Amino acid sequence: MLQFIKSTLFVFLITFSNTILAQDKGTLEFIISDHDFGDIKEEDGPATYEFEFINAGKAPLVISNVRASCGCTTPAWSKEPVLPGEKGFVKAQYNPRNRPGTFRKSLTITTNGNPAVVQAYIRGKVIPKVKSLEEQMTVQIGKTRFKSRSVNIGRLTTEKMVRIPFAVYNDSPDTLRFKSEYEAPDFIQLSFEPDVLAPKQVGSVVIAYNPDHDDNLGHNSHGIQFYTDEEGADAKKINVIASITEYFPPLSEEEKEKAPKLAITDRLQDIGQMRSGESREAEFILTNTGRSNLNIRKIKSNCGCFVAELNKYDIKPGKSAVLKGTFSSVGRRGNQNKSITVFSNDPVDPVQVVSIKASILSAN
Repeated sequence: MLQFIKSTLFVFLITFSNTILAQDKGTLEFIISDHDFGDIKEEDGPATYEFEFINAGKAPLVISNVRASCGCTTPAWSKEPVLPGEKGFVKAQYNPRNRPGTFRKSLTITTNGNPAVVQAYIRGKVIPKVKSLEEQMTVQIGKTRFKSRSVNIGRLTTEKMVRIPFAVYNDSPDTLRFKSEYEAPDFIQLSFEPDVLAPKQVGSVVIAYNPDHDDNLGHNSHGIQFYTDEEGADAKKINVIASITEYFPPLSEEEKEKAPKLAITDRLQDIGQMRSGESREAEFILTNTGRSNLNIRKIKSNCGCFVAELNKYDIKPGKSAVLKGTFSSVGRRGNQNKSITVFSNDPVDPVQVVSIKASILSAN
């Protein structure tokens, strides 16, 4: 019985001591812990808000660190101990540059108080700066400005020609005239709207692109050049980029049943660890599981280090072909992932990809 009383008294003393210790800590209590800036104009620069807090505890409160959830937010805080009943601050400065739209960021405050970690929040909406034409069109050839040196048409099929306008800005005090001659592949045609630009006027080079050309499937990049009457800088060279797949008209279920169908086994192969300079092969079996002849239109590797070879491009129903990929590790280090894209006349799944992965060991 005596032992039980001693144990109970010991537990009580420990609990009482912990309670006293907890009461002797400071407590950070924000007056407002979530601030809404509302709309912020990007051109006005950083917005700042100062969160006030009270030390509601019974001991001096010290903030050891304030961590923002984003590099766009810079914190500051009371460096001296805040006595019980006194006020301190945590400041948040938000930089809206190049951050259009709504935001909500947090500040994590670490103290010697109870609780040891407290959070505050800022939010708002950044209204983007209206950029001048000079700021929008940063590429300059002579006094002619563009947004980019490339026109990315994006993904398209061989179904029909597309027309893409390419904006041109005359950043000069003189009239700019487009010349009628230009240099481009036969499947690209250029026109100019208008063909004369007044000073500080924006016009367009209209690019008419026919995707149904030789060796067109997959990624395409074409250099084109047009001319103006600008002395000393008349030639303007840009690139036209497109990713092309073959167009297949909609098929009925019966037509799909009769169509060719490409099936590939072991699409991803691990060829293991290799010494630098070593070569290794992977073989992929391409099978026509359809009911019409399958034609492989094109095979294209994503790296010169991974050479693709196909033993036949026409595959009868029920037959197969072997696609061999030879990977060279020369000049390569670490983990490698390479692929070959297979383009076929399978109308349902005309673009398929096979891949290998390898790990290159040091030559030493």
